[in-house]
Amino acid sequence: MRVLMLSAHGLPQSWLTLEEAVLYYAADDVRWTLGHPVALFRGGHNAVTGLQSVIEVHSIIGTRGVPRINPHALTPGLTNTKLFARDRNVCAYCGKLYDAAHLTREHIVPVCQQGRDHWMNLVTACKSCNHRKGPRTPEQARMPLLYAPYVPSIWEDFILRNRRILADQMEFLRMHVPKSSRLAQGDDHVSELENCIQA
Repeated sequence: MRVLMLSAHGLPQSWLTLEEAVLYYAADDVRWTLGHPVALFRGGHNAVTGLQSVIEVHSIIGTRGVPRINPHALTPGLTNTKLFARDRNVCAYCGKLYDAAHLTREHIVPVCQQGRDHWMNLVTACKSCNHRKGPRTPEQARMPLLYAPYVPSIWEDFILRNRRILADQMEFLRMHVPKSSRLAQGDDHVSELENCIQA
C-alpha cells in the first residue's frame, strides 16, 4: 500500500510507503489530508501526561514546502507496463484486449526509419500484429491505427506508476485527468472499441 503525497497546492509529488509517510507526520510537514485513514502508528508515552503518541496516516497527504516536480516540465518515464496501461492493453491494430504477456511496444515509425522511442511514436500491439506490420509504417503496411498515441499528463503518470491504487486515491487522480484520456474513460471505453472492431 502507498500513500499519495501532494504538494501544498495539490500537485502529485510521489508515492510513499507507510513508513515514509509517517515521517512527514512526525516532522509536522503534513499540511492537510484527504481520503481514508490507512494505518495507525503508536509511539512512546509522554513522560508528563503518560499519553501514548499516535499517528493516523491517511491515503492522501498534502505536504509543506516547495514542490519537487514542475508538472509543465515533466515528461513521464516510459516503460512497457505504463505504455500498455495507457492503451488499456488494447492492440492499436486489431483492437483486441490482451494480457500484458501477449503485448509488445510498437514503434509507429520503425526504428530502422529513424523512429524514436517516445510516447508519441509508440502504441501497444499484440505480437501477431507487430510481426505482421514489421519494419513498415502503418500506411506502408496498410494497417491503420485504431487510436492515437499521446503523452500522459502528470496525473495520468501517477495512475500508470502504481498498480495498487486505493479507490479514494484513484477518484482524486481521475478528477484531474483530461477528459480525452483513455484512463478517464473507464472499462466501458475498451468494450466499445472492441464492439466497433467486431461490427
